[in-house]
Amino acid sequence: MIHREYKTFGFCCGLGGGAKGFKKAASQVGNMIATWRCIGGIDVDPAAARDFEHLVGVPCTVMDLFTRAMYTAFHGKEPPAGWREATAADVRRAAGNETPDCVFISSPCKGASGLLSEALSRTPKYQALNELTLRCVWLMCEAWKDKPVKLIVFENVPRLATRGRHLLDQINQILRHYGYAVNETTHDCGQIGKLAQSRKRFLMVARHMEQVPAFLYEPEIHRLQGVGTVLGRMPLPGDPAGGPMHRVPSLQWKTWVRLAFVEAGSDWRSLNKLAVENGHLSDYLIVPEYRDGYMGVNRWDEPSGTVAGRSGPTNGTFSVADPRFAKSAKWNDGHAYGVLPWDQHTNTIAAQQMPGQGYYTVADPRHAGPAKHNNEFRIVPWGHAAGAVTGAHGTGQCVQDPRASTGFEGAGKYRITGFDEPAGTVIARSDTGQGAYAVADPRPGMRRERGDHYLTGGHYGVVGWEQPSGAVSAAAGHDNGRWSVADPRLPAANDKLIAIIRALDGTWHRPFTTFELACLQSLVEPEEYLELDGLSDQAWRERIGNAVPPDAACAIAEVMGTTLLLAETGETFMLSAMPVWVQPVAVALSVAQPAEVS
Repeated sequence: MIHREYKTFGFCCGLGGGAKGFKKAASQVGNMIATWRCIGGIDVDPAAARDFEHLVGVPCTVMDLFTRAMYTAFHGKEPPAGWREATAADVRRAAGNETPDCVFISSPCKGASGLLSEALSRTPKYQALNELTLRCVWLMCEAWKDKPVKLIVFENVPRLATRGRHLLDQINQILRHYGYAVNETTHDCGQIGKLAQSRKRFLMVARHMEQVPAFLYEPEIHRLQGVGTVLGRMPLPGDPAGGPMHRVPSLQWKTWVRLAFVEAGSDWRSLNKLAVENGHLSDYLIVPEYRDGYMGVNRWDEPSGTVAGRSGPTNGTFSVADPRFAKSAKWNDGHAYGVLPWDQHTNTIAAQQMPGQGYYTVADPRHAGPAKHNNEFRIVPWGHAAGAVTGAHGTGQCVQDPRASTGFEGAGKYRITGFDEPAGTVIARSDTGQGAYAVADPRPGMRRERGDHYLTGGHYGVVGWEQPSGAVSAAAGHDNGRWSVADPRLPAANDKLIAIIRALDGTWHRPFTTFELACLQSLVEPEEYLELDGLSDQAWRERIGNAVPPDAACAIAEVMGTTLLLAETGETFMLSAMPVWVQPVAVALSVAQPAEVS
């Protein structure tokens, strides 16, 4: 195989998307293979120049390509001391005094962008920015007028064809004066680069007719991909593995809410379907979502999750669907908490004899016998003090408890036991998450006195925002002290934050991260790591948005490499179903006539 290396150079090259695409390209004609080497670029942004060197591997020259008049019109002031207009010699030095085979020009497009109003685009500031297109072409032609560049790619927004028509006409005249055949067209970077984005651009392609007599074909068109084919290969947003560019942007609370109600594939017009009364949604309510297995129940044949320090129903999947409930039917056969008449015999004495395990309680008729002590069988009223507690107290010191006596009923989770109902069986872990261990106490107005633990413990206490907290204990919980706070920081409509709101379609409607945008632009593969110069997401996004997708540039470079190989071998025609970008004035001249065939 014969290898040919062609050279490329960039004007207004940005962070180097176009140059990176050319470096990836490879073309083959017969036994000849062509690749591209970047010999440099020019851009006015120092941060973009540093990114260029990082992504492409060659230096980018920081240079202002404005004329003095253009500088003054754009910035509204005279240039600083020491500033001077760039010359053709400066351009040659930026290319290492080499002559490129192809020049890629991607001048700023803000002045012709549809995001800019028609009135603003006509102001001197943006007219000066548009004139940079003409300035770049003229500098390029002058820099290598003795050995013209063989191929030229001029890329911009489609609206340049209307808003900058007068400039394009002048560019056409200049290029034709220097011996170029020119063609204007539009293309979709996503279709020629097999991207997951649609990016329609204006394209002017030129070839120097004396050096390149062959056809210049358009790249092949492909189907656009879905964004999931790219994003699905990346870590979740916010994952440290994605780096600082993969963080979820902070948006205003009202923006998150709006995004959640926009239908996938639609835009703000979806919001017109919502019923809004006095500025509030009347049909929907946004509520917090319990996560991580809240109140989760494990199947009998499934493994449990990791057993944590506090494994309860409310903080994970720490309940089980036990199929053996039927084996506990004996609780309903009259044995549990059984009370024997005084004249009946007892059951077999087992190792464990507790009231809840069988007939281990007796109806003793001897309560009317002679008193052995003053306090024996004494019933203390609920509101009175007890007598002195002695070591010999057995049946004395009883209390007139207005609460229901013990009983058993099914262990319902978080069930509230009525004050006149029996409680469930008391087990080793008896709390509100394990059974009916809460009670509807009708005594909320009962008088509390000094020393009462409930009175002074601060249970369910709420700390004011401006008040100090108590000492933080190991068991601090919302129900055993003042461990809640009256937080006034409910998000206002304009507050910026990161929120996850499950949309009506069950998905998370969120903005792309900066890293995802770079991958959609094909600047890097989703599995790779990218960190551009600086620390500003806004600056990163601007440079990424200005970039030419490398995969689209690669497709352009490959057809250009094929064209140069054909020109080098003397071929002027290649059978292809692809449309021709730039063709000779007389197509017949490039096709062998029958009389010429021996």
